[in-house]
Amino acid sequence: AREALERRRLAINEFAPPEKLIEWAVARFNAWKIVVTSAFGMEGCALIDMIARTGANLTISYFDTHFFFPETYALRDQLAARYPTLTFENVGTNLTPDDQERQYGPELWKNDPDRCCMLRKVAPMWELMEGADVWLTGIRRDQSPARANTQVVEWDWRFDVLKINPFASWTRKHIWDYVRDNAVPYNPLHERGYPSIGCTHCTRPVPGSAIGEYSRDGRWADMDKTECGLHLGENI
Repeated sequence: AREALERRRLAINEFAPPEKLIEWAVARFNAWKIVVTSAFGMEGCALIDMIARTGANLTISYFDTHFFFPETYALRDQLAARYPTLTFENVGTNLTPDDQERQYGPELWKNDPDRCCMLRKVAPMWELMEGADVWLTGIRRDQSPARANTQVVEWDWRFDVLKINPFASWTRKHIWDYVRDNAVPYNPLHERGYPSIGCTHCTRPVPGSAIGEYSRDGRWADMDKTECGLHLGENI
């Protein structure tokens, strides 16, 4: 199978620096449809910077849930201005918050957070992945138990794509060191106790959280939920 062959070819890259992995992926799959997704967390900002340094003219796809923090929108604009060779494209839902409330009731993010994430992130992701070959992400193994088995290169059976995670073995400290050393723009909410940033209704600051530390304790606080659902595919 194509995925098995690619995995064997990529095995030698498992321990390469993320910059080299990204350079390799962009060059190796330049004739394929590469999807890059970002929610503009610190990892996403580092990924965008490394992609821009390759000179590739890729599109950075993001899902505007209509519930972004103002700081997230400002960061998106800052990144777009800094990296003119990249295209930033909103591929989020057209379902407005008012329409969602009319169809599913008030505060869906509280009453049925999985459905809210499905409508605003996962369903648009299915549309984005139509015809895609490669998915380049910024996720790391130590971000959550659900991501603990993340491989640098793996086959995502749900979206039927080769998934490349160049930061799989990195920690938040590695990310922070890279961002700081290269003056990469990042969300100022990280300086205010937000280690992970999602939608306004579902993200809280984590008391005592330092900028070089990561947890998902502030995401869907008081709920038995740590993932929106984009990265829960069954992989090889």
